[in-house]
Amino acid sequence: MRFARSRRVLRLKTVDSCFQDLKDSRLVEETFTVDEVSDMLDGLQVVVHEEVESEIIHTAHTNVLLLHQLFSQAEKLYLKLQTDVSELENRALLEQVAEFEKAEFTSSNKKANQECNKPKLSPLNEGGLSELLNKATSALDEKSKLERALKDLQRIQGDQKLALKNKEITKREDTVAAIRSDFQKTLNASTVTQKNLEENLVATKHDFLKVQEKLTVAEKELENKFQQTAAYRNMKEC
Repeated sequence: MRFARSRRVLRLKTVDSCFQDLKDSRLVEETFTVDEVSDMLDGLQVVVHEEVESEIIHTAHTNVLLLHQLFSQAEKLYLKLQTDVSELENRALLEQVAEFEKAEFTSSNKKANQECNKPKLSPLNEGGLSELLNKATSALDEKSKLERALKDLQRIQGDQKLALKNKEITKREDTVAAIRSDFQKTLNASTVTQKNLEENLVATKHDFLKVQEKLTVAEKELENKFQQTAAYRNMKEC
């Protein structure tokens, strides 16, 4: 209320200065026409309208910020606050607020006496509420630590699983590469063996043909020799 009152007093002084500026700058003659008076009032209206509008907007915005702070603190204490907009138009309550403000700023002595008689809210740092708040804060901190530790553990486990998976993949790739290498060696050896067998078969076939040719020649020579013998001639004469 002190902040709002100081703002209101400052803005009212600004409005008063608008009227004073008009008097000092325009009211320099003894008589004015209707149009001149109307023009001065229109200009004054614009200036006062801007000042009042600016103050109303500023008051609304500061009230929003104040309520935001209160609700944020209530959330930290796990409190549920409820508002009744209809109470803002309650004339009886508004009159009580006006009386309170009037009593608050009438005099310092009267203010001190009324402060002693007014009921006060218990401070937040007294009683069990402060201890409850401390416990809640500690519990939230502990929860945050546990969540971080769990995330770190999950990350480490994930890294270990990934490393084992990569190791297993590498091992299998090495096994497949070894099998492929052995198969290629066997295939190459089989190709060489088949080629050698084919070459040996061709060579053997050539040797067989040579031997067969020699046998044919030998048979003919033997037959010729046999025909030249006396036994063959006697057998032929008989």
